[in-house]
Amino acid sequence: MTGAPGAPPRVLTVAGSDSGGGAGIQADLKTMLALGVHGMSVVTAVTAQNSLGVQGAWELPVEAVRAQYRSVVDDIGVEAVKTGMLASAELVETVAELLAATDAPVVVDPVGVSKHGDPLLAATALDSVRERLLPTATVATPNLDEVAQLTGVRVESEAGMREAAQAVLAYGPRWVVIKGGHLSGDAVDLLSDGSEEHWLRAPRYDNRHTHGTGCTLASAIAVRLAQGLTVPEAVAAAKEYVTGAIAAGFALGGGIGPVDHGWALTRGGPAV
Repeated sequence: MTGAPGAPPRVLTVAGSDSGGGAGIQADLKTMLALGVHGMSVVTAVTAQNSLGVQGAWELPVEAVRAQYRSVVDDIGVEAVKTGMLASAELVETVAELLAATDAPVVVDPVGVSKHGDPLLAATALDSVRERLLPTATVATPNLDEVAQLTGVRVESEAGMREAAQAVLAYGPRWVVIKGGHLSGDAVDLLSDGSEEHWLRAPRYDNRHTHGTGCTLASAIAVRLAQGLTVPEAVAAAKEYVTGAIAAGFALGGGIGPVDHGWALTRGGPAV
């Protein structure tokens, strides 16, 4: 299905709600607006969450998730889909089934834990992520903790990122971005499809307010794919956007504040 003439590209996020507004569905929709597409959402879970952590999480019934997805895709259509928090094996498998039948690029952010270390994916769902969800991905975007959770590969330095990429690619995504944000030194990510590699580097800003970086990067990749960029182009553009958002991150509450999703609109940068 194509959009109406003059309508912006349509991007769908399938993820959990962050009541604090820094990550999850809220971060995804802010990113989509900032980068010039029409964002739509399928809420998979509701969290009680703030700058200090996650105080509670409640997943939605599978029927509610499926109904939201079908409602959007069957009428409005999508030009890219991004997934985030899916919580349970049942939700992972349901979403994977829906994605497999959708003709659009898919960006899978295999969310395992929050920025504060709170678990957001049941241990029993890991096999479903590996065997059902990752094979649907045009691009998968795990951080180093999620790489270890999914593959057992523990990355201690840049030298280990290539092994991590191969381990994730073995589960079937076309491309993987290994996010090296937890390493020291420059903020370096590795994009690979198993034969082609792109190393993306950016300065590491001395700013602790980085809540929502993973959601933001994955959403920005989905946006750029919907706008017609190739995967390497989309990831490079998304990296530039999220780097600016990190640099502009601000304090909120008593803990870790969010990145600034609107920095490109208010301070100049790679907007539409």
